[in-house]
Amino acid sequence: MSEMTFPLPDVGEGLTEAEIVSWQVAPGDAVALNQVICEIETAKSLVELPSPFVGTVTELLAEVGATVPVGEAILRVEVVGDDAPETSGNRAAAPPRDTAETRDAVTDATASVEHEEPGPSAAEEPGGAVLVGYGTGGSAASRRRRGGEPLLAVPGHAAIPVAEAAPILAKPPIRKLAKDLGVDLAQVAGTGIAGEVLRDDVVRQASQASLFRNLSTPEPSAAREERIPLKGIRKLTAKAMVESAFEAPHVSVFTDVDATRTMEFVKRLKASTDFAGVKVSPLLIFAKAMLWAIRRNPEVNSTFTETEIIRHHFVNLGIAAATPRGLVVPNIKDAQELSLLELAGAIEQLTITARDGRTQPAEMSGGTVTISNIGVFGMDFGTPILNPGECAIMAMGTIREKPWVVDGEVRPRMVTTVGGSFDHRIVDGDVISRFVADVASVLEEPALLLD
Repeated sequence: MSEMTFPLPDVGEGLTEAEIVSWQVAPGDAVALNQVICEIETAKSLVELPSPFVGTVTELLAEVGATVPVGEAILRVEVVGDDAPETSGNRAAAPPRDTAETRDAVTDATASVEHEEPGPSAAEEPGGAVLVGYGTGGSAASRRRRGGEPLLAVPGHAAIPVAEAAPILAKPPIRKLAKDLGVDLAQVAGTGIAGEVLRDDVVRQASQASLFRNLSTPEPSAAREERIPLKGIRKLTAKAMVESAFEAPHVSVFTDVDATRTMEFVKRLKASTDFAGVKVSPLLIFAKAMLWAIRRNPEVNSTFTETEIIRHHFVNLGIAAATPRGLVVPNIKDAQELSLLELAGAIEQLTITARDGRTQPAEMSGGTVTISNIGVFGMDFGTPILNPGECAIMAMGTIREKPWVVDGEVRPRMVTTVGGSFDHRIVDGDVISRFVADVASVLEEPALLLD
C-alpha cells in the first residue's frame, strides 16, 4: 500500500479556487473508485468530486467552509495496490469531459435509490464517463437513502420509502418528480383514479410551495447586523451585473398581450397524449415564440466586441432560474433545432437541475439570448439586465384575467406583459420593436408557430 493525495481539480472554465461545502467521507472510511468524496462550490455551481482512488481515507486536508486553490491537496488516502492514478502528488486531476454522458454519469452516481431503475449503474457501463476522467470501475456499492429511511423494493418499480408505500398511489416517475421538486407526496391530494397522484397534482403543489414559501415571518435576530461574505454565485452575479449595466447601453421595450389563446393552447397540449409526462406551461410557448421571432429578427441573437458584432446562427436559450444558491442562467444548447415537445422536456430538465442546485458550469456558458420568467413570482413586469455577452433578455409577467377590448366590447381576457432589455450598440429601436411585437403576436395567436 502507498499513501496518495488528491489535489483540488479544475472542474471547468479555468477554475482557480473553490469552497469545500461538505465532506462525504471521514478518516478511516473505505472509498471506492468514483465514490463521491466531497461537494465543492465554485463561482457558478455546486459540484460533487468522485474519488480517483480505491483505499482508505487517512486525512482530510481542508475544512468545510475553507476556500482552496486549484491544485492544493484536499484529501490523503492509503491506496490499495500499486496502480495509483496520475492525480497523486502535485499533479492536478484531469478536468471533466463536457459531455451529456458526463452529466448523466454524475446524475446517476448521486441519485438516491428511489430514482434508480433496474439495470446496470453508470459505473458498470463499459467506457462510461465520470466527473474528473478517472475511468470506470466495477459494480457500484449499494447506497442507502439519505436520512436512513427504510426502503421497500417492488419488482419492476423504483424503491420507495416504506412509510409511503401503502397510503400513497403514485407511479415511480411521479415519485421522482415529487422528490426533484421538493414535494411531500403525503401532502398532495391525488386527482387520478382511486386517488392516484398525477403529474399535474405534483406540479400544482410545487407551484404553491414556491409562491408562498417566503411568506413566513422569521423571529427577529438579537444581533444588530450580520456580515455575509461575498462569494460564490452572489459574487459572480454582482460582478456580471455591474459590468453589463455600465458597459452595455440598455434600452427596454414592453407591451401588454392578450394571451387567452396561449392559455387555451397550453390546456390542449396538457390533454395531448404526445405531451403526457412532460410539463407544459406558458413559458414553453413564450420560449418557442422567442425562437420564432429570432428567426425573423436575427440581429438580436448577437454579441458585441470592440472590433466586430458576432451574429449567431444558433440559439443557446438561457432561462434565468432562482435557486437556493442564487440566480443562475443555464441555457438550452441549439434550442432552434428542438420540436415543441423536445423544448418542453429541455426546459423541465433545466428547471429541475437548477432547483436541485446541480447546474454545472458548462450548462451556463455560451448563452446567446435569455428569458426571465418573473411571472412565476406574481409580478406583472420588470426591466431585466442583460446577461453579459448577450444582446437581448426577454421577460414575461404573470398572466391574469383582466378587462380587454375585443371588437369594441370590454371582455374578460387572460392578459400578460412581455418585453425586455436590449444592447443598443447592436440593435436599434425598429429591430427591438419588431422583435417584441413578433413575440407578442405568437402569444396572441400560437398558430403562427405553424409558419
